[in-house]
Amino acid sequence: MTGRTGESRARNTELPMLRAYRLWFEHTKRCADCKGRPKAQDGCETGRELWGAYRLVRIGRTP
Repeated sequence: MTGRTGESRARNTELPMLRAYRLWFEHTKRCADCKGRPKAQDGCETGRELWGAYRLVRIGRTP
C-alpha cells in the first residue's frame, strides 16, 4: 500500500467568485492607490475593474 487514503484525488478548482475576489484582494495589497481605501471605487482603474469583475461574477454574470 502506498499510504493513499480513500479520499478523492480530484483536482480542487477555485470558484470563479472566489478567484475574482482573490485577484482584487491581492491587487489592493500591492497597489499604493488602492491600499487603505475604504471603498473599492476609490482605488485605481485596475482595482475598480477587478472589483467590477468580482461583482459581476457574484451575481452570476461573466465579465
